[in-house]
Amino acid sequence: MTAKNQILAALSADVRDRLAPHLDRVSLKQGTLVQSSSEPISSLYFPINCLFSITITMQNGATAEVGMAGSRDVLGVNAFMGKKESTQTEYTVQLSGDAMKIGAQALRQEFDRNGELHDLLLRYTQAFLAQVSQTAACNSLHTLEQRLPRWLLETQERIHSDHLPLTQEFMATMLGVRRAGVTQVAQKLQERKLIQYRRGNVQILNQAGLEASACECFRLVKAEYDRLLGQQ
Repeated sequence: MTAKNQILAALSADVRDRLAPHLDRVSLKQGTLVQSSSEPISSLYFPINCLFSITITMQNGATAEVGMAGSRDVLGVNAFMGKKESTQTEYTVQLSGDAMKIGAQALRQEFDRNGELHDLLLRYTQAFLAQVSQTAACNSLHTLEQRLPRWLLETQERIHSDHLPLTQEFMATMLGVRRAGVTQVAQKLQERKLIQYRRGNVQILNQAGLEASACECFRLVKAEYDRLLGQQ
């Protein structure tokens, strides 16, 4: 149940046993919206092998990703900050897979009474804020030639796979750029044999080379997760 989610795996057996009756394993399909903006958060998700995008949609309909949640994360941290917390963001399944789902009330009760879970989730929240902050800076200051490799590496790390079933249109939406820009950068990465792109699928061929092409943001966020949560 917990082997592939770092947050659940970090808990002691006693805490996991108390949470177990409230946890349900769910299978989620790509594109599923699990949380709308401004709606109270009723459930949290501990991803196992799926990936969530945390996005903001502007008044003109433009959408951009501000964070992602995979096997190192818990989705819905606002829920343990109050009784009826909501978020201005939306949570969408980026890559299909499984997650452990728990009701917000059950997690809040354990969070309030258990120091171990309380401390772990606060450390995670700090790591997640580091991810969101770094993403904001990256989107503003770095080129797409740096940002696309960083984004692919972050996706790879959270699903533990070199095969990423992603379309160029989807990547463009998440990065807040035109599809033509993603096409050009992806082609350059493929010519350098760092990735292989076929319709709807990206395969990472040379991780070290991709890391060298990415900005420092991937390394900095990973280091913060490792510092606060321990290495995977």
